[in-house]
Amino acid sequence: MKKLILILACLFAAAGLSYAQGKAVTLRVNTRIYCDHCKECPSCGNQLEQALYAIKGVRRVDIHEKTMVIEVVYNPGKTDPDQIRRAITSVGYDADELAADSAAYGKLDDCCKK
Repeated sequence: MKKLILILACLFAAAGLSYAQGKAVTLRVNTRIYCDHCKECPSCGNQLEQALYAIKGVRRVDIHEKTMVIEVVYNPGKTDPDQIRRAITSVGYDADELAADSAAYGKLDDCCKK
């Protein structure tokens, strides 16, 4: 009986730890978005969202072109802010202190550049 109680206690502890790691966190990333139609533009929003949703653990992406902020809701047990910022820079946008990849920036439409 003691072994059964010990096994059940371990299972509940493991389940609780797994649940705690699965909680969503919101990351706000400052960027530079120069077009006013980012969500419809094929070189802006579409590629940016695809790059972010390709990261395991990303649950939601909100692009706020007026405030130049990208909000990413993610599972911290599966990804981290650095990986999210690198994905943003890989499609040609700055991500906080990280500069955009110059080759990717060159491929953006003119409306997306300064």
